[in-house]
Amino acid sequence: MKRWKKFASAAILSCLIAAGGAGPAAAQTKPEGEMRFALYVTLAPAWLDPGEVILGNLTPFWMLYALHDALVKPMPGNPMAPSLALSWTMSQDQRTYEFTLRQGVKFHNGDPFTAEDVVFSFKRSKGVELQERMKEVTIVDPFKVRFVLHEPWPDFLAFYGTLVSAAGWITPKNHFEKVGAEAFKKHPIGLGPYKFVSMKPGIELVMEANEDYWRKVPSVKRLVYLSVPEATSRLAMLKTGEVDVAFLLEGQLGESIRNDPKFKLVFSGGIGTFFLDFLDMWDPKSPWADPRVRKAASLAIDRQALSDADTLGASKPNGNIVLKRFEYALPIEADRYDPVAAKKLLAEAGYPNGFDAGDLIPVPPYFATGEAIIGYLRAIGIKTRLRSMERAAFFAALGTKKLKGVCFCAIADYGNASTRMTVIVPSTGNLAYGGFPDIDELYKRQLAETDPVKREVLLHQIQKTLHERTRYAPIFDYFWPSGLGPRVEEASLMRIDPYPWSAPLEDVRLKRQ
Repeated sequence: MKRWKKFASAAILSCLIAAGGAGPAAAQTKPEGEMRFALYVTLAPAWLDPGEVILGNLTPFWMLYALHDALVKPMPGNPMAPSLALSWTMSQDQRTYEFTLRQGVKFHNGDPFTAEDVVFSFKRSKGVELQERMKEVTIVDPFKVRFVLHEPWPDFLAFYGTLVSAAGWITPKNHFEKVGAEAFKKHPIGLGPYKFVSMKPGIELVMEANEDYWRKVPSVKRLVYLSVPEATSRLAMLKTGEVDVAFLLEGQLGESIRNDPKFKLVFSGGIGTFFLDFLDMWDPKSPWADPRVRKAASLAIDRQALSDADTLGASKPNGNIVLKRFEYALPIEADRYDPVAAKKLLAEAGYPNGFDAGDLIPVPPYFATGEAIIGYLRAIGIKTRLRSMERAAFFAALGTKKLKGVCFCAIADYGNASTRMTVIVPSTGNLAYGGFPDIDELYKRQLAETDPVKREVLLHQIQKTLHERTRYAPIFDYFWPSGLGPRVEEASLMRIDPYPWSAPLEDVRLKRQ
């Protein structure tokens, strides 16, 4: 998709980005009805606070698109769309950015949105990269904010204006300082199309339409997110009418509704890439330290068969952790399925009878795919055992570098090839268990390179080297099946391309009775 190419530079060169509104909210129909969603994740209160979102975790945006709003964010037809920012400019030396804010916007509690909230939200945001590179953030006037970098940084807008981070998502300064962090997570106040009603942590989130939302009045009065970890339960709830949208119905579960006229099988995703991360490879005593062993594991996996079984063939094999549509991506074909060559490589590495590789930990809830990968590895002599974890516990352990063995991981960072790699490729990445010194140096160089041609050379070299060393074993770009019930007119899936869940939520609709 060419529109993802050079989206940041196009935005900068225009130097003035005008917002395209959807018309006065008051002129639209009053919201009606209730739409219920069966989610495959356990709902965490921290996801309700933009300031708690860490780099590399896309899941909280499921809630942020409902309750909150950003200066700039991916929207239909525009991966970096003006939202609370009407426009922005960049200085000639590429160190200063000024954002002109939308006026007349109010938080759910009636407080006005101003530049103070933008500065406050940025300073609360997670991500050392953003904070360290920023010299100052100042309020020019109540509706203009200036960001000044220490040095030119071509990825600033990718970090701030896509879903790489939540630094551009706004928290109400006065209210937050009044109630505190814990109280805010129990009852968040935002600028989004939906207002918080109630939450049963880990179980249910209830939201009601914000009829004063600046973009448009939502069509549906109430949204209910239900945590339903078991896929069979999500399917059963869809068929009984308990939910209107059941996310992630893999394999035969999705197939079971393909030909049922009462339901609709839909596919979404495209932002996440699944891969094997050999967490123990940095230990010189580990078999994974040998690149031949890592390549053998990659050759052992039939990616297309996995896609056919798990996602009805929708997921596309990839040889790179970077999406091909991204700026500075180096297209790399996925490794072929060749168990004979895999066994030969193992023998050359000194493991003719294979070895015990310990745990294989899939990112929850993709345990069935993990089991299939265990089978493929076992077929060439690499013995692993499945370690299943609850989703929040998994990410906590991954981020604190406590996991061992092999991770069936996923990366879903937005932006370009650089931002895609930022949390896992350089040794300083918050999800990197190690790194190569030469790649660290290349990665550091490209971060400061403002010439797009020279930068592409550096980023292509990084991706080529990662492939040659089998730093990871990329599996596929993930698209997955979900089910829609008979009451759903519009679920807003893939209206933002790529984005895996329903958004914009003000656009979801039920059929009028």
